[in-house]
Amino acid sequence: MSKARSPAVEPPVGDAAVRAKTGKSWAEWLDVLDAAGAAKMGHRAIVEHVAERYGVPGWWAQTVTVGYERARGLREKHQTATGFSANASKTVATPVARLYAAWAEGSLRRRWLGAAKFTIRKATPSTSLRITWGDGSDIEVLFSAKGAGKSQVTVQSRRLADAAAVTRTKAFWKKRLDRLEELLEGS
Repeated sequence: MSKARSPAVEPPVGDAAVRAKTGKSWAEWLDVLDAAGAAKMGHRAIVEHVAERYGVPGWWAQTVTVGYERARGLREKHQTATGFSANASKTVATPVARLYAAWAEGSLRRRWLGAAKFTIRKATPSTSLRITWGDGSDIEVLFSAKGAGKSQVTVQSRRLADAAAVTRTKAFWKKRLDRLEELLEGS
């Protein structure tokens, strides 16, 4: 009998989706990976095992591995190989070029983000920004048009120290993106 018939924590995707894309349910993946000794393998080795032994393609092999690691207490929610990550997004009633400008232009950015310390490593106008935040975390900002006069910004913070940093970071970006929305939709 296996350690558990189903994950003790919420898996990254639902059971029906994982079965449809990989041919196995979460309970079945837990069983086969336990039998393979995955609890003692590194992340990459588990991914390779799932891909090679079971023919599961890249993204799904990663998903199965993360689900297994979380179910077995080997990985926390939001944890990656390089720390923790947090995401936030906001759809704003403004064209994507204006939303991008609110990030890229210092005087406008300070009106909603304040005097935050960071370095923009790479900028692709109206598409993305790659940023190193003052605490050393990496931030990727993506912009997308969502129809006439509407666009979305998605912020992904990576290399966070721990789960508490995820909570703080999500709260920070929620507040700042709400302020950005007020600024852009109010003027």
